[in-house]
Amino acid sequence: MTTSLTTPDRPPAPAAPLPESPDAAALRQAARALYRQRAPQYDWELAPFEPLRQEAIASLALQPGQTVLDLGCGTGLSLDALQAAVGPQGQVVGVEQCPDMLGRARQRCQDRAWSQVQLQTCPVEAAELPLADAALFHFTHDILLSPTALAQVFRHLRPGARVVATGLQWAPWWAWPLNLWVWSAAWYSVGSMAGLDQPWRLLDRCLPGLQVEPKWQGSVFMACGEVPPRRARTQGLRPRPRGHTG
Repeated sequence: MTTSLTTPDRPPAPAAPLPESPDAAALRQAARALYRQRAPQYDWELAPFEPLRQEAIASLALQPGQTVLDLGCGTGLSLDALQAAVGPQGQVVGVEQCPDMLGRARQRCQDRAWSQVQLQTCPVEAAELPLADAALFHFTHDILLSPTALAQVFRHLRPGARVVATGLQWAPWWAWPLNLWVWSAAWYSVGSMAGLDQPWRLLDRCLPGLQVEPKWQGSVFMACGEVPPRRARTQGLRPRPRGHTG
């Protein structure tokens, strides 16, 4: 049975969780352990990417009163700009699976008394999401490679919702110093090196006209798109037949 994804006035009924493969479970556990170690210094490690974060948030074109999803929100570095954009009548929902990272995001919210920010400690696949007007994926490689996670997000995006993703990607083959940096950064931040050639590939199946712009001489990307009207957004995330190469 297919759940309708186009009802604009109420969120869809929760879907039954899919069984997690041993490989996916192992990757998830490894990611939690990695980010538990990174949490104390994470903010300053991400400082060089702050201009890209601000550009990505601006590309969401948020309006007061809207709802925005911050998937893989980490320590909450995007929350300030997001909550300012939607205002006190809007809503920001951050999802982060690492408790150590999200604990810092919660403290950030408490220190600034952001009442319109809701945080959830869980994988994106298991998040309880409201219907939203926008979604941000800022350096969330593993989420972008998960059809289950993206299906969960797209079930909760209204027609016309803006989606912006950023992250690492392989630079052109001849730019080996950049690719050495991409490799070292990815080794320290992602569960799998797979998909670094086109990290936005699954988004491209769901967002017609997705615009992908290379940044940092091709070692980083920013992808922007808009959810089409009245379309089953998970259609492009269904597993392809084995052997399919197109």
